[in-house]
Amino acid sequence: MRKVLALLTFLAATAHAHNVATFSIVARDPQTKELGVAVASRFFSVGSVVPYASATAGAVATQANANVAFGPRGLELMQRGATAEETMQILLREDPDPSARQLGIVARDGSSATYSGPKCNNWAGGRHGPNYAVQGNILTGEAVVAAMEKTFLETKGTLARRMYAALKAGDTAGGDSRGRQSAVLIVVKEGAGYNGNSDRAIDIRVDDHKDPFGELARLLDIAEMNYAWNEGWTAFTHKRFAEALVAQEHAASLAPENPELLYDLAVIRLAAGKRAESLDALNKALRLNPKLKKQASADPDLEALRGDPAYQKLIE
Repeated sequence: MRKVLALLTFLAATAHAHNVATFSIVARDPQTKELGVAVASRFFSVGSVVPYASATAGAVATQANANVAFGPRGLELMQRGATAEETMQILLREDPDPSARQLGIVARDGSSATYSGPKCNNWAGGRHGPNYAVQGNILTGEAVVAAMEKTFLETKGTLARRMYAALKAGDTAGGDSRGRQSAVLIVVKEGAGYNGNSDRAIDIRVDDHKDPFGELARLLDIAEMNYAWNEGWTAFTHKRFAEALVAQEHAASLAPENPELLYDLAVIRLAAGKRAESLDALNKALRLNPKLKKQASADPDLEALRGDPAYQKLIE
């Protein structure tokens, strides 16, 4: 009898493992034009299944008995100009069995939609409004999505911070009824990726962790600094020095003890005409990491400092 019960338990767990039971938010910032997705689940590597986003199209979260084709197909439809609701209706119409699907969509115009099929495991449902959609399945109750919606609408700050706050509020309100395991947060914006050559501004994932929310928060601190740093350096390489300075100063305020970041701040300050401030940043960078002296002594971006006694003293 015990063997039979154990087998039944195993089979039930295996069946549920194929469903991406999760709660998520897809959102847009109308001021910055950023789009993003944040997701959490008692499911390994939820970030490999649920979130899709494109700065020129929109954002999609596909979950429950997830049809991963909803992601790229949804972005394709919105790229062509479909609203979130139109995109959702087309996706569901093209799906041979949408009854156990769940998805949230926000288009680049701010329109939104959410859907929970009648066969999604309880509790399942969602809410949406201009620039956001929240949804989840196998939740402890409707309070989860209600808390997410309320927190997102009331929280100030960057889109990434607002989405994280909503996700954390959902967890505090009960979250996934099975527990915690993985989480992900992505933000896209045109030209905000590495060297300005992609739209992936923030892309952080926690695949398997006892405290995925705490780990996601730690990664988000680094990611927001890296986002600003990348914006600063991209603007610098395009000789938009005033713009570069604003972004790099912000990055330095988020990580004031990062020597490589301070080194680039010195370069950008110099290009923006702030010689004394450049030397100050370079001094801090070399003090934190003396190995950078070799780079500084031959760096063409610091050419304007050659012959300056203060600079010579720093690189000795």
